[in-house]
Amino acid sequence: MMEEINPKETTRAYAFEMWMKAPMPMVTLIKTLDVSRLRRIGRRHGLKFNMLMCWCIGKAASQVKEFYMLPVDGKLMRYDTLAVNTIVANRDGEVSSCDIPFSEDISKFNADYLRLTRQVSESCTNHDIIDSMVIGTSALAQYDIDGAVGMYSGIFNNPFMIWGSYRRSWFKTLLTVSFQFHHTQMDGAHAARFLSLLQTEINMLSI
Repeated sequence: MMEEINPKETTRAYAFEMWMKAPMPMVTLIKTLDVSRLRRIGRRHGLKFNMLMCWCIGKAASQVKEFYMLPVDGKLMRYDTLAVNTIVANRDGEVSSCDIPFSEDISKFNADYLRLTRQVSESCTNHDIIDSMVIGTSALAQYDIDGAVGMYSGIFNNPFMIWGSYRRSWFKTLLTVSFQFHHTQMDGAHAARFLSLLQTEINMLSI
């Protein structure tokens, strides 16, 4: 569910006044994560690395209250659920967008991930969830990149994460991610805390 709220009655009142009409209100942080555990668990249990990343992103975001608010069409909206978006290669050789509802139960999230991404791939039709706050992701897994900065369309203000291929060594698997967010939604400290929580959730993941 989503509802409009009065920015003045939230902790984002000052940010809403300062950044809502800014020509470029997006901020990007870049961080290198140790994803060794995700790679090991994925190989051991036959789970997709991208699915595990998306679940950890949702789990970390669920612990930061700012993720449940988002500026939409000049208004501040509050949500009671989260979703994680992934980009899917479809049968026409193009890409489609797929929103997956976040669940604390990783088995349920995995089932939804497999079902919805297959549906989107075969139908070439986006799967959008309009009543959840959606965290966008784009995995350029076949490319070795050092970072990426998303564009600001002025239409979608959702937070967005991009990453390329992970880098393997003898002892660690590292992944550099970029995280873009609207300054009205959160400050740099909130975003940095989210990225720290993301690393914690990766380290603690248990199947």
